[in-house]
Amino acid sequence: MAVSWKGIFPAITTKFTSQNNLDLFLFKKNLNAQLQAGINGIVLGGTLGEASVLTNEEKEILVKETLLFVNEKVPVIINIAEGSTQIAVELAQKASLWGAQGLMLLPPMRYKSDERETVQYFKDIAESTDLPIMIYNNPVDYKIDVTIDMFSELVAVSNIQAIKESTRDVTNVTRLRNAFGNRFHILCGVDTLALEELVLGADGWVAGLVCAFPAETVAIYRLVKAGRLEEAISIYRWFMPLLELDIHSKLVQYIKFAESKMGIGSEIVRKPRLILEGSERQRIEKIIDDGIKNRPVLPDYLHL
Repeated sequence: MAVSWKGIFPAITTKFTSQNNLDLFLFKKNLNAQLQAGINGIVLGGTLGEASVLTNEEKEILVKETLLFVNEKVPVIINIAEGSTQIAVELAQKASLWGAQGLMLLPPMRYKSDERETVQYFKDIAESTDLPIMIYNNPVDYKIDVTIDMFSELVAVSNIQAIKESTRDVTNVTRLRNAFGNRFHILCGVDTLALEELVLGADGWVAGLVCAFPAETVAIYRLVKAGRLEEAISIYRWFMPLLELDIHSKLVQYIKFAESKMGIGSEIVRKPRLILEGSERQRIEKIIDDGIKNRPVLPDYLHL
């Protein structure tokens, strides 16, 4: 299945049982909610998917089970976040064998590679697979900025097709368009900047709070692209306190808490993460409860 790199791509959370196993029943319940809301693709094993605590065997299960469940309705993308080029290449090749239809690729983990090393890392992985690739550029959290000059060196790599833009600088959308036109698809990777980047020409949104509020997320995207900005802004303003949960180091715990409140997830995380407690839990719970209480009535966005 081809990847169009447009629309809403949930960075879906990985569900676990109380025995620390994959909870595929609850995982599929959330997948179903995403599909019903009209999402355009699924990203597995990202930051929200707790990639750092998943085994390759679990990643294989998630890819295969997701493919079976979505049944070619949307493409299935898996994240690669590794410290070794060799291991990243091996995982890219495995992902293809498992049936994944695309890759999201972070710069090298742990070692802060320089520009030459980072570009070579991306090229080595891209040359090892036919799968289309989205480069995840998040210098705030991962300390390596994939610059315009670096993307200029990647233009010739045909299967590097998209950029998850998470620099926190909305003007980077315009810089990328000025530099490359439509050579790369651009997807916003920061929930609190999504509407702004969509208006500036981003093709899509790799979203976090979509895991708990899929319909509202897709509605904002479709309304913006249909030119119905006032309606999109109204939903976005309601959404903002919830979207801010995506830009915290505990985004996994916060978003899983929201999923559990919406009945399409649980709070269970893998250590070293721990379930929220005390005053922090009370503060986050109030944000979520207030959001649920005041949820807007959505227009018929699915037909836009």
